[in-house]
Amino acid sequence: MPFNFIPLRLEGLVLIQPKVLQDKRGFFMETYRKSDFEKAGIKAFFLQDNHSRSCRGTLRGLHFQSEPHAQGKLVRVISGSVWDVAVDIRKGSTTFLKWEAVELSGENRRMLYLPAGFAHGFLALEDGTEFLYKCTAEYHRESERGIRWNDPTLAIPWPLKEVLVSRKDQELPFVESIGS
Repeated sequence: MPFNFIPLRLEGLVLIQPKVLQDKRGFFMETYRKSDFEKAGIKAFFLQDNHSRSCRGTLRGLHFQSEPHAQGKLVRVISGSVWDVAVDIRKGSTTFLKWEAVELSGENRRMLYLPAGFAHGFLALEDGTEFLYKCTAEYHRESERGIRWNDPTLAIPWPLKEVLVSRKDQELPFVESIGS
């Protein structure tokens, strides 16, 4: 199997370390194989791919889509690095409003799978950070939602003090808007 699947403390959240074949020519790795992911319990069907490029200090998130357009995501960095954050927003979950963060980079080549029901955001730690993500549902503007990145209830300790946040993300509501 070309992947090591590492379940994290929030149910359904999985850190994935691909097997990398490297020599003097460079490297090769698989980034997705349906049969291996399904054996690991990830039965996602991806419908949309996204690619972003960010300068150091860019914070994007915390984003999600409401039902029936909720998105699961498989995320990875191909250049640079991010501090990637997932927040459990599944009402009734034993880890509701808990968060988990991992560093993803072009160097460590790790990926993170977030099932539907998680808000997601990341902070670019380097200039020229390129971030790829596969989504299980297409973007649906009317279902777009989010939680303010600096919500005091979540108290996420973002690793950089100076961040660049879009106006849209600065105006996202605080966590009480999604209820408890």
